[in-house]
Amino acid sequence: MRPMWKALRQRGGWLLAWCALATLGGVALARQELTRQREAFEADARIAHRLLSQRAAQQDAVLATLALLQPGGTPGPTAQPEQRLSSVYPQILDVQHRGPGEAWPVDIPAARAALAEAEAVSRRAGRVALAVSHLAAGRYRLVLGADPNSYALQIDLAAMVPWNEWPMPRETTPVRLTLEQDGQVFVVQPGRLRSTGLDGWRFEFHKHLATASQPFDVFAVRQVGWAELPWAWMLAWAAATAVLLAALQTALSQRAARRRAEELLRLGQVARLNTLGELAAGMAHELNQPLTAVLANAQAARRLLDEDPPEIDTARGAMTQAAEQARRASSVVGRLRRAVERPDLAGQPGPVKLEDAVREVLYLLEPESTRRGVQPVVQSPARDVTVLADRVALEQIIHNLVMNALQALEQVPPDQRRLTLTIAADPQRGTLTVQDSGPGIPAEVLPRIFEPFFSTRQGGLGLGLNLCESLAGGMGGELSASNVPPHGAALRLALPLPRPLRP
Repeated sequence: MRPMWKALRQRGGWLLAWCALATLGGVALARQELTRQREAFEADARIAHRLLSQRAAQQDAVLATLALLQPGGTPGPTAQPEQRLSSVYPQILDVQHRGPGEAWPVDIPAARAALAEAEAVSRRAGRVALAVSHLAAGRYRLVLGADPNSYALQIDLAAMVPWNEWPMPRETTPVRLTLEQDGQVFVVQPGRLRSTGLDGWRFEFHKHLATASQPFDVFAVRQVGWAELPWAWMLAWAAATAVLLAALQTALSQRAARRRAEELLRLGQVARLNTLGELAAGMAHELNQPLTAVLANAQAARRLLDEDPPEIDTARGAMTQAAEQARRASSVVGRLRRAVERPDLAGQPGPVKLEDAVREVLYLLEPESTRRGVQPVVQSPARDVTVLADRVALEQIIHNLVMNALQALEQVPPDQRRLTLTIAADPQRGTLTVQDSGPGIPAEVLPRIFEPFFSTRQGGLGLGLNLCESLAGGMGGELSASNVPPHGAALRLALPLPRPLRP
């Protein structure tokens, strides 16, 4: 009876261990899948936000172009080329303009008043203004006050979405994405949402469009249900743990086999010790000859130098031979080290030394710096600052920041050009500050410096700093800009550390 009870207790212990391992493994796999789903959701939502922001900025650019390229002369059939914009930009339903002393050509008085009010706002602010917004109907109007004519666009939200570049299939994606403003909602894609809060996990994304003229919020929601968990992998893990525990139980019950395994292990250890002994003996044998030669050549060189007069050439030859023998001894030790050391673990992706990335970029931009008469200065702490980053993306950010600083320094006399790159770290993040002694960033430009398609440089596309900000955010970091008194600008990149620094 007692042996049977003991066997039952042992089986119960193994069953409990299997339940614990299966549960822990299942939870880990579920969390891994949820993390993957969240990262994919956030990546798609950020791409969607960027594409919509680009389209919004494009519409601002269209209005600005119309204002700059107003046709002169008497109005006529060829005086309104803007009416052909709808064939180029399908989201533009129609284009209207108002000449001096005229009213907006709109039949509805309320809409006419809204356009006039938005035109006044546009003239005061010096930018495009939102006139009428009917998000539920998928329409809104933009106005730009200009001279002699002011222009207005009517935008179709459905056509504004660049479906050929969209990261999600509109009809089948589970992600619901909407544009919202003051309680108005336009559904870009319906997604699949459940009405109860007991159906899994909910991910959310919320960010304003990157343009002041169209103050819409991008909302994205994703619900992950229980059915989307990796049940096949979880069941496979449970089966694998059951097989492993059963095999372990069988191995532990076979005492004789275990004793044989232990005996074989001891024999293997003895064999390894014998091998190491043979290796050490061989190394001693190989080292004996070069070390003896080193000693002999060194003594010969000393005697030759003690001669009167000293035989310098002969002594130099003896020392050269001694050096060759020393290198031979070093190669013997190197072979032994390579035979016993662990594999190199330094190639794991993720951690990047910030100073190495900075030096690499400065090396690539050395001709640009020399051409401008700028000698970059790198200030770094004694301790290496290692950050978690994609090395290619990090070097791209640094390249853009340094190149922008060099271009800014062209606006000051050569003797006033200074470029300093400062590396620092706090307990959570590593930072790189790129500071120049250029004219600085105008106060009215500073809040918009990371907006897409916004540039104060002639011929600039306005995408460099926006790309840098997106890359930094994608790596869990951030990019900020400020002015440095009395003149100059500083851009600060902060990235997470692999682990918090100890105080």
